[in-house]
Amino acid sequence: MNTKLLWIITAAAIVSLVGCKKAESPSEVQHDVAKASQEAAKDTTEALKDQANTVAEANKDVIHEEQKAEAKVADSSADVAITRAEGEHKVALEKCEAMAGAEQKACKDKADAALEMAKANANAMRAAHQQ
Repeated sequence: MNTKLLWIITAAAIVSLVGCKKAESPSEVQHDVAKASQEAAKDTTEALKDQANTVAEANKDVIHEEQKAEAKVADSSADVAITRAEGEHKVALEKCEAMAGAEQKACKDKADAALEMAKANANAMRAAHQQ
């Protein structure tokens, strides 16, 4: 009985192996290849779209960060311009002390006007880069 069972198992194994090695027809292979090619092309197209979206988002991030950096530089430049103008204002006021009366008042008014103009220009430069 064991030999009979062994022969049946062996025959079943051979039949299953022969069935696995069967080649597909050329039309089936061509159909499968075409289907796989279409799926690969679709997957590649989707990946390229995802990549384009990622690049676009990254570019937006870069532009935003560049704008923030430019605004910081503009703020710093405006601060320097105002500090310089305030220093020049102090020097001008000290020079005005050598004068008397109306001449001294005109000198101080001129120094004050120069300071206000420098501050306005610096603040305009700052505002232009914050937009």
